[in-house]
Amino acid sequence: MGYEAIIGMEVHAQLSTKSKMFCGCSSRTIDQGANTVVCPICLGMPGVLPTVNRRAVEYSYMTALALDCKATEGRVWFDRKNYFYPDLPKSYQISQHSSVVGRDGHLLVEVDGVRKEIGISDVHVEEDTARLYHRDEGEDRYTLIDFNRSGVPLMEIVSKPDMRSPMEAKAYLRQLRKLLRYIDVSTGDLEAGSFRCEANISLRPEGSEELGNRVEIKNMNTFQAVEHAIMTEIVRQSAILDAGGMVVQQTVGWRDELGRTEPQRIKEEAHDYRYFPEPDLPPLVITRSWIDELRSRIPELPIVKRDRFVSDYGLPPYDAELLTEDPAVAEFFEECVRQFPEAKAVSNWIVGELFRLLNVSGGAVGALRVSPGQLAELLKLVESGKINISTAKAVFEEMFESGRSAEEIIAESDLIQISDADELSDVVDRVLSANPDAVADYLEGKTEALRFLVGQVMKDTRGKANPQMVARLLMDSLDAMGQE
Repeated sequence: MGYEAIIGMEVHAQLSTKSKMFCGCSSRTIDQGANTVVCPICLGMPGVLPTVNRRAVEYSYMTALALDCKATEGRVWFDRKNYFYPDLPKSYQISQHSSVVGRDGHLLVEVDGVRKEIGISDVHVEEDTARLYHRDEGEDRYTLIDFNRSGVPLMEIVSKPDMRSPMEAKAYLRQLRKLLRYIDVSTGDLEAGSFRCEANISLRPEGSEELGNRVEIKNMNTFQAVEHAIMTEIVRQSAILDAGGMVVQQTVGWRDELGRTEPQRIKEEAHDYRYFPEPDLPPLVITRSWIDELRSRIPELPIVKRDRFVSDYGLPPYDAELLTEDPAVAEFFEECVRQFPEAKAVSNWIVGELFRLLNVSGGAVGALRVSPGQLAELLKLVESGKINISTAKAVFEEMFESGRSAEEIIAESDLIQISDADELSDVVDRVLSANPDAVADYLEGKTEALRFLVGQVMKDTRGKANPQMVARLLMDSLDAMGQE
C-alpha cells in the first residue's frame, strides 16, 4: 500500500538578546564555565519574581510579522507549562499557550524549482531549559546539569502539517533559519544550539484524509540529519503499517551515528502539561501602533531579495540563492555592483574566490578586510586589461589577507599585465625554440599543445602576459611554421 507522509516542524530559536528572558543574567552562555551565568531567578529559587525581557517580545513579534502571521493585539499573557524533568529547575516552564504572539502565517519554500506555502500555526516566546550532559560508559553512568542556558529567551515556531517529504522539511528549515538571520533576531547557529528542531511525522494511506498517530523526532542537529531521520521514520512506520500493526504515538531520539531513532517516552498531549496563566507576570498590552512600528523595521526578506537578484541583475537562480544566503553577503554584492555594474562578474568573484578564501580562513563576510569598493576596483583593472585573471586572483588573495588596495599591491610587486606585442613576441620565439616537441605536436594537429605553450609563456613572464594576446601570437607563429 502507498502512504502519504504528513510532516510538521517545531523550531526553537534562541533570541539574540543581551539578557535572559525573565532576569538580568547574560544570555551569552556559550563557552562559559558550567553554572556560572545564573541567578536565583533562572535557578528557580523559591520566592523570586520574574520580569519580562521587552526585546525578546519585540523579536518574537517581528518574526511573526515576517511570517505573515496575524499578530496578537490587546492583552497577551504567559502560561505555566508544568512538567517534571531534570533540566527544568522550577518543575514548570514559563511559556505561552492560550495567548501567543501570532497565528496563521506561512513561509514560502522551494524544492526542485517548485514553490509551496508551508503554514505557520503559531509563534510564541518562552524560556529555555538547562542543558543535560549524559555519560553512560561502563560503570560511569551519570548526568550533569548546566543551568547557564536556563532562562535564555526562546521562540517556538510551530508549522502546520503541510510538508510531505523530507526534502520539503529541510527546505522549510533552511528558509526559516535564513529569515531569522535576515531580520536579525537569532544567529540560527545549529552547532551552538540556538536553532533546534523537532519533526512530527505520521503516515496515512494515499487518498485518505484521516491522520495517523504521529511520532516526534528530537536530537537532530544538522539539516542533513533532519532529512535522514524523517526518511528513516517514514520507512519504519511504513513497515509497521504494512504488517498490520499500529504506530505508537511517542517521542523518539535520533542517533545520527547509528542512523536510527530510539524511543524516549510516550508523546504528551497539551492537557498533560496542565497549562494555566502565569500568576507572577501581569499581562502585556500590545497596541496596533507598536506592531506597525515593528513591521516598519523588517527588511527585505530573503526569498524576495533572491527573486529581485534574478530579475534586476539577470543572475541565474543558483547564484542568487548563494548570494542571498547571508544578508551580509547580499549587501556586499549590491554595494560592489553599484561601483562595478557587471553583476555576473561580481557574482562569479564572490561565489568563487571570496567564498573559497572564507572557507579556508573560517572567517565571515562581516569581518572582511576587503571592502566592496576594493573588489570593484580590482574588477575594473581586469576589465581594462591592466592585469589578467590569473594575476587578479593572486592580488585578491593578498587583499583578503592584508586589506591593501589592488593598485598598491600591483605597483609594489610589478604585476602590470604585459600587452606589448613586440615584447611578447620575443618571449614567444624563445618558448617555441625551447619546446620543439610541443611545436611538432601542434603541427600534427594536437591542439592541446597550444595550452602547454601558453603556460610556458605565462611562466616566463611570471604570469604577467596577456593570455589572449599570447595565444594569438603563438598561433600566428605556429601557423607560419606549418606553411614553411
